[in-house]
Amino acid sequence: MMKLGISLPETDLGADPAVLRDFAQLAEGIGYHHLVVYDHVVGVDPTSRPDWDGVDSSDDIYHDPFVLFGYLAGQTRTIELSVQVLVLSQRQTALVAKQAASVDILSGGRLRLGVGIGWNEAEFVALGENFSNRGVRSEEQVEVMKALWSEPYVLFEGKWHHIPNAGINPLPTRKPLPVWFGGKHDNVLRRIARVGDGWMPLHCAAGETARREIETLMGYAEAEGRSRDEIGIDAWVSMGAATAEDWCREVSGWRELGATHITLNTAFDVGHHRRIAGRSFDDHAAAAREFFAAVKDLL
Repeated sequence: MMKLGISLPETDLGADPAVLRDFAQLAEGIGYHHLVVYDHVVGVDPTSRPDWDGVDSSDDIYHDPFVLFGYLAGQTRTIELSVQVLVLSQRQTALVAKQAASVDILSGGRLRLGVGIGWNEAEFVALGENFSNRGVRSEEQVEVMKALWSEPYVLFEGKWHHIPNAGINPLPTRKPLPVWFGGKHDNVLRRIARVGDGWMPLHCAAGETARREIETLMGYAEAEGRSRDEIGIDAWVSMGAATAEDWCREVSGWRELGATHITLNTAFDVGHHRRIAGRSFDDHAAAAREFFAAVKDLL
């Protein structure tokens, strides 16, 4: 059975904690399995960059995902909390492991961590991290985090990380926590096969392209001695100007491709995704109810 989640439309709903709480509780009450938030630490001033495409600038609101989930953990009871995706390579690895473990404990084991390598070099510059090696470095970061989540003390000597027989406390409820990857490059699929627990194909619709990429990923996993059942697939879908029939066709298509999770994005307007027309809380609430009612029997 596929698990249906929904993203928190922060860029539309703003910074009011009561509004964010109300949306999380609404999603949980409707029956959504997971709640998704995005991640950006800083945004550029678009007026200083004439070629900027308007995506993820300083005009867009993004709460820190760990702080936000720490807050929402106390406002919800059952809904899974998923970051999609944390820009891992611009952060200190041991600190991410500590923050993720804390959220997992405080939420009663409800955190699912999605990571990616990011695309905005300005964020890496602002945070003092290397943009050019962010991909290969992220794989070692996952190895370090999984070690820190699993053992009270870790002795790790890698290319970028040195843990001198030290550990974090508390450890998460699951040892280690699952780590899912976003991205579409072949290198990402290979990383998932080696160290990941799932893939979030954010960029494509259900169809032949998605089928080929999933088969490639599963082939890499089997070459690493892993079962296909070990790798989850969380596909993003949107509503836009499409009809309920279109939504059902997309969800059914992902089910046929073996997706384990579906995430509805009501405020995403990139690539083939189209956002809903309205931007108010009531607009997003109505969309959440309508989509769930239309597709629930297909899960």
